[in-house]
Amino acid sequence: MRDMLDKCWTLTEEDIAALEIGSGILGTGGGGNPYTGKLRLREVLRAGHKPRVLPLEAVADDAKVVPIGGIGAPLVSFERLKEGREGLRCLRSLEERLGFKADAMACEEIGGQNSMEPLVTGALAGLPVVDGDGMGRAFPEMQMTTYCIYGHQSTPSVMCDPHGNAVAFEHAITEKWHERMARACVIAQGGASVLASAPMSGAFVKKYSIPHTYTQAIRLGRRVIAAQAANEDPIAAICASEGGKHVFSGKISDLKRYFERGFNTGVATIAGLDGDRGSQGEITIQNEFLVFRRDGEMEVCVPDLVVVLDLDSGLPLGTELLRYGQRIAVLALPCHELLRTPQALEVIGPAAFGFEDLIYRPMAEAE
Repeated sequence: MRDMLDKCWTLTEEDIAALEIGSGILGTGGGGNPYTGKLRLREVLRAGHKPRVLPLEAVADDAKVVPIGGIGAPLVSFERLKEGREGLRCLRSLEERLGFKADAMACEEIGGQNSMEPLVTGALAGLPVVDGDGMGRAFPEMQMTTYCIYGHQSTPSVMCDPHGNAVAFEHAITEKWHERMARACVIAQGGASVLASAPMSGAFVKKYSIPHTYTQAIRLGRRVIAAQAANEDPIAAICASEGGKHVFSGKISDLKRYFERGFNTGVATIAGLDGDRGSQGEITIQNEFLVFRRDGEMEVCVPDLVVVLDLDSGLPLGTELLRYGQRIAVLALPCHELLRTPQALEVIGPAAFGFEDLIYRPMAEAE
């Protein structure tokens, strides 16, 4: 697999700073706080390790690629720092248990801190991370990846916490059962852990990853940084970059947020400002921003991305950072086509989150 390493590119501190912003935007409020992820990855880089990204098309068909990511609630992962080697312990335990050596890491979700987790583990293990992920955004449950949707069996898997505990899941009869068991375990471990799933073949990864999402996130972050430096509108830059739409501007007038069943849940109510004055927005939360309604009518819902930005700086806000009185912009970004198939919508469409009355219409069709 030496050829794969020769085709990688190594992240710089500037790349990591851009990734923090881009992954925060694509995280739709979840995926863990990217700022703490940036700090961890930067320290790994400064310690002499190399966080490397492998172009998707350069992955060998017979490569063994291990998907990895954090599991838990964003609020917990923000307040409780990781020990740092949870992912590496997951990887080594999985390799020993199954008798193989990984060739590369895969990102479960590009959103938030979970964009950094594979890079930290890969750098410590000397392995590259594939330029793609299983969501193109963030979702609250593990079965909501394109890997699982299109046939990957994610067990056996291993979960590790900051205390040194490791739990192996030998077999789950469905991906939903894997999520249920892992969610119960992460609650016992304190609400935020890391999980590595069974390896995928390189051929499968190339077919079913959301492609080039590390490149996308870093490009997106750079465009925001450039807009700020030029005193231009970063919100407009984001929409232009991603084919998105600025759907609402307002001030948070009420915020209900809970930690339950291992998730951050709640509702943010927004009083309209500027051209939206007189209207009321509402965002439903389950780790991520799932549905945006204007005056009671749904305008954007999963799997398209509901993104919340600081109205003045254009920087992304996670669900754990929302506060009463904040001035925010709500954006809608289109999801990748792999998330819009009937097979995918059964798992990540509005009905999968309990919104039986909502019918998903892709952004391009709704305009």
